[in-house]
Amino acid sequence: MSGGRQCSSYSHATRPRLDRSPMSGASNTFPPGEAPAAEARQEAALARELKPDSAPLDIALDEPPAEPSRVARGAEAIRAFWRHAPLKPGVYRMIGAEGEVLYVGKARSIKKRIAAYMAPERQPARIARMVAQTRSMVFVTTESDAEALLLEANLIKQLKPRYNVTLRDDKSFPYILICAAHPAARLVKHRGARNLKGDYFGPFASAGAVFRTLNALQRAFLLRTCSDSFYANRTRPCLLYQIKRCSAPCTGEISLGDYAKLVGEARDFLSGRSRAIKGRLAHEMSEAAASLDFEKAARLRDRISALSAIQGEQSVNPRSIAEADVFAIAEEAGQFCVEAFFFRTYQNWGNRAYFPRADRALSPEEVLDSFLAQFYLDRPAPRLVLLSHAVPSAETLSEVLSARAERRVAIGAPRRGEKKDLVEAASRNAREALSRKLAESATQEKLIEALGKAFGVDHPIRRLEVYDNSHIMGTNAIGAMVVAGAEGFVKNQYRTFNIRSANLTPGDDYAMMREVLTRRFARLARQGETAEPGAFPDSPDLVVIDGGKGQFEAAREVLSALGVGGVRLAAIAKGPDRNAGRETFFVEGREPFRLSPRDPALFFVQRLRDEAHRFAVGTHRARRKKEFVRSPLDEIPGIGPSRKRALLLAFGSARDVSKAGLSDLEKTPGLNAATAKLVYDFFHENHAR
Repeated sequence: MSGGRQCSSYSHATRPRLDRSPMSGASNTFPPGEAPAAEARQEAALARELKPDSAPLDIALDEPPAEPSRVARGAEAIRAFWRHAPLKPGVYRMIGAEGEVLYVGKARSIKKRIAAYMAPERQPARIARMVAQTRSMVFVTTESDAEALLLEANLIKQLKPRYNVTLRDDKSFPYILICAAHPAARLVKHRGARNLKGDYFGPFASAGAVFRTLNALQRAFLLRTCSDSFYANRTRPCLLYQIKRCSAPCTGEISLGDYAKLVGEARDFLSGRSRAIKGRLAHEMSEAAASLDFEKAARLRDRISALSAIQGEQSVNPRSIAEADVFAIAEEAGQFCVEAFFFRTYQNWGNRAYFPRADRALSPEEVLDSFLAQFYLDRPAPRLVLLSHAVPSAETLSEVLSARAERRVAIGAPRRGEKKDLVEAASRNAREALSRKLAESATQEKLIEALGKAFGVDHPIRRLEVYDNSHIMGTNAIGAMVVAGAEGFVKNQYRTFNIRSANLTPGDDYAMMREVLTRRFARLARQGETAEPGAFPDSPDLVVIDGGKGQFEAAREVLSALGVGGVRLAAIAKGPDRNAGRETFFVEGREPFRLSPRDPALFFVQRLRDEAHRFAVGTHRARRKKEFVRSPLDEIPGIGPSRKRALLLAFGSARDVSKAGLSDLEKTPGLNAATAKLVYDFFHENHAR
């Protein structure tokens, strides 16, 4: 990447696979104004041939107009790079004065595209603002529009440029996996890379939808969900067998052949052949009832009921569409919401609302277009993608996804029929989700304003931080920071602090709070405010400590010693008998006070405290759980999971490894003589000390 004005680069890459992000190959670099003579001679002819691309430029933030002098300077910088920009399709990056990426765009012809930026007076004010900040550009050529689209989405996801539409929630979706690596296949929830052998069914919109479906599948098909180690060590059926959620292949209550039939039925059901499965079970139930085997008939009845429950929970099931993703976008008050529905095997597997970061001047089509490219960057696509709005890159995106899936992926906005009905249902949900989001934001702003008045903050609170500690007698001590703003809890700003001071007395809450706040604000002082104007700030306006007067004084000393200004400090002490509603508050310059039991600000600060407590305790428990299974072998440098496994298989336990002689260690499969000596020296040097 070029960070200053003195150089520009563009790459001519060999044709990469469409299922990977095409990156630059060998690059040629020319300083502006020193392009090869041949290119300089062609410039006049190119200027006549090239006309600025008239397509709308999908960028901007809602800010005041840029100064004309700065716009002119930015346009001149762009012109210097335009002189030797490639004519081929590809991706361009606009770079600011500090080397930050302002915008990532794609084009069929990079040179034609960036010509539009050289006349910002013809573009909207938002384009002028970006041009004014541009100091250099970077070009990457690709062999096709499809590769440019994929690379653009990849760079936007990695760099999160200020002027691009950004997908803020890109977590992977959960799937249901029938794991076939064991003779008795198990049914599990899976999220992440598909490295395990088996059949994957999804995506589901949420973990809750997966667990509800798994629960019903257990009742319907009696498949195991336990780990392989748990399965191998059973001598009698577990509780799941007793409550008819498992057929207990682990103890031979069902033969592996009959269990395989249940696995096949579950696979067929999840593949969309539910009607045949229910029909077969109904026939078996009738036969069992006719032969007076009412116990078997009751079991089959319960299985049929469980299957019906799965289908009943998945409302808006399509009749003629086996597999599709449906996206609808809604806009209100300058905010956007994209509602995604997932249909597989003629069933609705849930929906999720996204709120992408985008400028209010952009059209819904532009926002949805950029959203889709980022959404499918690392996710498999179904055979059909239905949209509420026609997007400019639909054909190119279809080409990319089809090449990756090795089958045709159709993308379009339906006009009639059941497909149109599904899109309208998604649009209705998008509007409702956006209305709820705006209402919640308005309520949150009022609560933060009320809290500011209660604690004497004389300016709007944009960032609020709450701190809490968690430990048991000083062990596994954790400090936690949760962050809230006008839109609620900002979870990507949460932080944990491992308390590590060697001279700290175990259980000293005051010293723990000093360490946490010292590390937090000392780092903030070193880095300064890195957030861009209008973005969520790094520095808090209000800090709330979960603790009494002692913690408050410790926090005040830290902020004073570090010279932190402009931050209001408050502490919340639990009431008598730890009763909620009777908390005492400590604020600098005031006597301790209480809020009215019905004050909305009191309920809000209780929510903040409880969230900090939840986060701190949860992190502490996770760390404590990890300590429970910690082995001395983990402390030996150079001993990873594979060698640790080899040692435990050879000797049985870490204690036996510590007693082993050097010659015995050298005989361990997977260990060479140097590693064996390392293990031997670790235990015997520690023992000597």
